[in-house]
Amino acid sequence: MKKKNRFKVSLQQRRVFAGYLFILPWFVGFLVFYVRSLIMTGQFAFSEMVIDTINGGYTLTPVGLENFRYAFLEHGTFKQVLTTSVTNMLVDVPLITFFSLFMAILLNKKFPGRFIVRAIFFLPIILNADAVTDVRALAEMMAGGSSGQAVEITESAAATLAFDVDYLINMFMNLGLPAKVLDYITQAVARINDIISLSGVQIIIFIAALQSIPSSMYEVAKMEGATGYETFWKITFPMVMPHIITNVVYTIVDSFTNSEVVTLARTTMDQYQYGLSAVFSLSSTIITCVILVAVCAFIQKKTFYYN
Repeated sequence: MKKKNRFKVSLQQRRVFAGYLFILPWFVGFLVFYVRSLIMTGQFAFSEMVIDTINGGYTLTPVGLENFRYAFLEHGTFKQVLTTSVTNMLVDVPLITFFSLFMAILLNKKFPGRFIVRAIFFLPIILNADAVTDVRALAEMMAGGSSGQAVEITESAAATLAFDVDYLINMFMNLGLPAKVLDYITQAVARINDIISLSGVQIIIFIAALQSIPSSMYEVAKMEGATGYETFWKITFPMVMPHIITNVVYTIVDSFTNSEVVTLARTTMDQYQYGLSAVFSLSSTIITCVILVAVCAFIQKKTFYYN
């Protein structure tokens, strides 16, 4: 008789193992680098650090919640910067997500030159890299007066192409559109350039998601006489929901790392106020994590996973 294999692994277990193996490098890096930094940030936030300029090193003196009290009650700009950063995040995330999905659907269609168009949407990611930014700043500094003339020409053209935004707002208000919706739309329009420049990675992810949808589903929908509207809400949107979670997480984290509150924390740290800088970083990180958990929990309930 043949002996039974006691170590037989099912397909589901192999997939789970492959998933854990995929995130293992990140998890090791998280434990080695990030957790230690997070612990030190917590220590700095509840302490006053004194640097020994003679012998080197530093000493920490516990001060309790004094740094938090000063940050939220006495600091001149922290609460305003934190509120602005969180507000911009809440405005940008849905706009970037749905704009990326809309552009991905358009770019996924077959038309001449679509690879060039995809590259154009991904260019802002490359152009915003630190190395490219440094080279661009050096070029502008070397250009001198010519760059100033270019700015004047750009401002003049913008003034020429400007239109009466107040007229449009009053028109929508007369149509009965709620004031909160109008505020959201005006904030979105004001940040349209940032939204486009921050959508490159999300568009790529959505294109990959759309290309992974079996074409047989669309063929069956077409045979059943489904309209384009019904096909989108019954097939396309449910199938890309897992990738919406990925893009939302990426967008929130990207918005946090490029926010004004992070810049304020770095500036404060350069002024050797490490305890106050740690409070800024810790507070914004906790708020971002709460937003992430709440948004992901809400989307997760409506997500369909196709195997």
